[in-house]
Amino acid sequence: MALRIAKAELPDELKQGMIDQLGAVMEPAEVLWHNPKVAQDGLGLGRLVAQWDAADESLKSFAHMAVAAQVGCSWCLDVGYFQAQNENLDLKKASQVPRWRESEVFTPLERDVMEYAEAMTNTPPTVTDELYAGLLDRVGPAAMVELTTYIAFVNFSTRGNTAHGISSQGFSEACEIPLEARA
Repeated sequence: MALRIAKAELPDELKQGMIDQLGAVMEPAEVLWHNPKVAQDGLGLGRLVAQWDAADESLKSFAHMAVAAQVGCSWCLDVGYFQAQNENLDLKKASQVPRWRESEVFTPLERDVMEYAEAMTNTPPTVTDELYAGLLDRVGPAAMVELTTYIAFVNFSTRGNTAHGISSQGFSEACEIPLEARA
């Protein structure tokens, strides 16, 4: 997929911060910088979302990658897998998220979270009362609200990136276990 809009020039300080954190400048920021207010607010919201701590990080990571795989956001899947490695999450499991239904490495809770993420991502959403109640019983109200809002934020990001034509920057190539393709 090719970018549908040229990259804008980022301020040097912002570029350096991204290079320090990820080793590269994030292409979504370069695209969004055509409207600095939108870019700054989006980056700020992402930083706030990253501070939420009621839901398990592995569950959020798997949900993020499940949404990215379903929407087809190779950039989000790529950076999500890279972040899983940097957060010391289970890379064997993370590598299997694109084909989670065929994989045997996930717990029932992890499977339900990815099913929930995909159900939220469907248009229209296909979340059932049974799926929601089952997750709520296991993770509790605070984590359920966080997980739901997190998945909604990931949908916002993945769909915007895909519409702009943003694709993988190769972050996951630094990971020791290759990322599986969606089945």
